Amino acid sequence: MDAFYASVEQLDNPELRGKAVAVGGSSQRGVVSAASYEARKFGVRSAMSSVIAKRNCPDLIFVKPRFERYKEISGQIREIFFEYTDLVEPLSLDEAYLDVTENKKGNPSATLIAKQIRDRIKEKTGLNASAGISINKFIAKIASDVNKPNGQKTVQPEEVIAFLEELDIRKFYGVGKVTAEKMYRLGIFTGKDLKLKSEEYLTEHFGKSGTHFYNVVRGIHLSEVKPHRIRKSLGAERTFNENISSEIFMLERLENIAEEIERRLTKSKVAGKTITLKIKYSDFTQQTRSRTINFYIANKDLILEIAKELLYQEKMKNSVRLLGISLSNLNTEKGDKKEEQKEIFVQLKFKF
Repeated sequence: MDAFYASVEQLDNPELRGKAVAVGGSSQRGVVSAASYEARKFGVRSAMSSVIAKRNCPDLIFVKPRFERYKEISGQIREIFFEYTDLVEPLSLDEAYLDVTENKKGNPSATLIAKQIRDRIKEKTGLNASAGISINKFIAKIASDVNKPNGQKTVQPEEVIAFLEELDIRKFYGVGKVTAEKMYRLGIFTGKDLKLKSEEYLTEHFGKSGTHFYNVVRGIHLSEVKPHRIRKSLGAERTFNENISSEIFMLERLENIAEEIERRLTKSKVAGKTITLKIKYSDFTQQTRSRTINFYIANKDLILEIAKELLYQEKMKNSVRLLGISLSNLNTEKGDKKEEQKEIFVQLKFKF
């Protein structure tokens, strides 16, 4: 979906259409969750601080996120996907992979299917979507950004190698800012430069990711579209309007976060063994502290108790701007064990 959260806000509020809109907190400590294309022209991006966003775009309009509304529309969009194929792998509320090799419409053209789906989304929701079409998930993902907004790009099998060779190295999935800078130092600027390097050379400099880079630049990516993605972790975090230096205030915030996690765990019917506390200090340095226990938990009191222990594990080195808690090592990682999940929640219910 194109600028999904911001587009939904513009859809529901005609006064916002054609204007620079940012979904997210407008306070000095807020962070932009999504930006309309009008705002992006001024360099406003997701994950940017509200202060910088406002500095870049003085006329920027901030709106509070409405995730229930976004989920509602996301559900409508997925219903359209399932009209064409059952092989749908959601990545987030606004993005998914579809395998249409065999599809319910009997249409041999993935390009035409993508156009039909985009038209159906526009008709049903009033929103624009973009698509990438190719031989595997990696190339389709890259192609989906080529003609944004409200466009699509097909990379035919015979075009794959040339397409990847011309690609800026920063466009490759798995190449972030740090990796890109390292590649630049090694003289790797495009896919063609990357392809000249041997697998041994790439693994020497990038570890296991080296094999990934070696394969994808040759159009090799064997990951299937998985309709039922297994959740690996679940968590919540909060950024504060003012830095917190008192551990008493931190505990209050952690209690609120633990309550939110319990709600999400219950809704997802999962529990976890590993609790991780995330701390971001006022100087933007980040620290995580984890503990793994020998049984699954999904109760806020147990989560909070372990989070407290992690908080007091060592003295704070600075005031804190963000706290977060996450659970991993979930009981979904070895398959959907409904009976085991039922026992976990019953046990917790009786314990408290």
